[in-house]
Amino acid sequence: MPKPLPALEDAAPICCAPLGGAPSLSPADAVGLAIRLKALADPTRLHLLAYLLDQPDQEGCTCNLAPIVDLSEPTVSHHLKQLEATGLLTKERRGMSVYYRVVPEAIEAIGRVLHVNCC
Repeated sequence: MPKPLPALEDAAPICCAPLGGAPSLSPADAVGLAIRLKALADPTRLHLLAYLLDQPDQEGCTCNLAPIVDLSEPTVSHHLKQLEATGLLTKERRGMSVYYRVVPEAIEAIGRVLHVNCC
């Protein structure tokens, strides 16, 4: 069974040099990047994130997202909470509904770290 990654203490967008562009990746940065990538390494989460990124305001309600992936609202909420815990999404309660919004800086930060020959 794979070893679980620790919970993130800081869910702010990762800030480290591109892989291969610095002498080495610090252990803390490696854990932070791995946790974020592990959260993204799920087809349902990628589908939800792609849908949210395609929305004009980059947000959506769990009640509207469940039919998109053909899962129950509690299951969708679980996936969204995993993305929120890594700082890739934020959430806001509006009455009885919970809306999740993409944190573009967090997505861009992962892209920068994985960009080959960047900077």
